[in-house]
Amino acid sequence: MASEEPDEPSPEEFVYGEEDFVLQGAGWGPEPGSAPSRFDRALLEGWDDRMERGLFRYRLGPLPTRVLPGPMRLVAQLNVQRGTERRPPQPVCSLRQPFDPAAFNFTRLRPGELLLRLRRAGDAPGPAAPEPLLVAINASPLGRGHVLLLPAPARRLPQALTAPALHGGLEAALLSAHPGFCVGFNGLGGCASVNHLHLHGLYLPRPLPVKAAPAQPLCPRLGLLWAGPAPAFLFYAAGPAELGLLAQDVCRAAEHLTDTGLAYNVLATRGNPPEGAAGAGWGLRVLLWARKPSFGAKNGAAFNVALCELAGYLPVAAEPAFWDLTETDAVRAIREHLLPEMQLLRLGEDLARLLAG
Repeated sequence: MASEEPDEPSPEEFVYGEEDFVLQGAGWGPEPGSAPSRFDRALLEGWDDRMERGLFRYRLGPLPTRVLPGPMRLVAQLNVQRGTERRPPQPVCSLRQPFDPAAFNFTRLRPGELLLRLRRAGDAPGPAAPEPLLVAINASPLGRGHVLLLPAPARRLPQALTAPALHGGLEAALLSAHPGFCVGFNGLGGCASVNHLHLHGLYLPRPLPVKAAPAQPLCPRLGLLWAGPAPAFLFYAAGPAELGLLAQDVCRAAEHLTDTGLAYNVLATRGNPPEGAAGAGWGLRVLLWARKPSFGAKNGAAFNVALCELAGYLPVAAEPAFWDLTETDAVRAIREHLLPEMQLLRLGEDLARLLAG
């Protein structure tokens, strides 16, 4: 990490156990910290402290938010400063681009940008164990509490999802009491802006249909979710004991997509079981989007298409575009990056066979 400045805070050691998992999140409140867990308090207090210290690229104020008229209930949010102040995304030209130590990477973060060292109590290292994570501020945040989850930055791994990293991220999702807290991943060719292994943690401002809509079953551990602006492959865990296998399934599927020349994005969020039955209690939904690789930002677009947009949450950088955006326009922009329906269905058959083997 970069050298420490005088009086700069250090990350808090956050050791958690099974008792810290929040299996039934609180209802939607006006702010992420309205009914906080121990994890929410530690994350948000540290995040607010770093904002007061000026460690972000801009001071985040109220963000205008509106639900676009239409059946998909897409959520648009205006964030002008992120569009103008964020670090330009790194050039990516390959789905398997190696880590470049000369480019910006997370070993260059200042110690004050780190909030938590997240580690499960008593877990011995192993292929199925959740990876400990550093929780750092995202210096160009989408909203309050937007963080990066970093699995061992010193190993300098490229942006390709691993099962231990995802397992750690899934456990982090269950540490929050807020129903909108989610964990996501943008792969290379899927609008990843830094080629150094990381996940995002953020608090969604509104509930999205992908949290509850039923999925078409493809095999016992995989479904196809048609709700929202982009169809997604759906994985589900009813509780913490199932997260290790789920993480392995998702990463096997993601590796298959890369092998076939496709990019991918991932979102983990609390939600209903795949059949959509609200009375069965909430577990953890993991959505995997297969997409055409996208290298570089599209000039003139109202938004880039990454994990948030695929889920139906649209951060918009320009005020005219924010007010003029319609559901039809948004869906058209998102679906430019998606696969034709028949190709998606064939891919679902391939993934079902892969997971059954």
